[in-house]
Amino acid sequence: MLEVGTSAPAFTLPDQNGEQVSLDDFAGQWVLLWWYPKASTPG
Repeated sequence: MLEVGTSAPAFTLPDQNGEQVSLDDFAGQWVLLWWYPKASTPG
């Protein structure tokens, strides 16, 4: 768990189109990362 004010670690994730996006792609900008932990899972 990150503490409030801690910079996010470097990461690369697929976007909604399957394209790889890195945190570095948004250097100098505010970023909001939103995910659904149980998306695409049964139940």
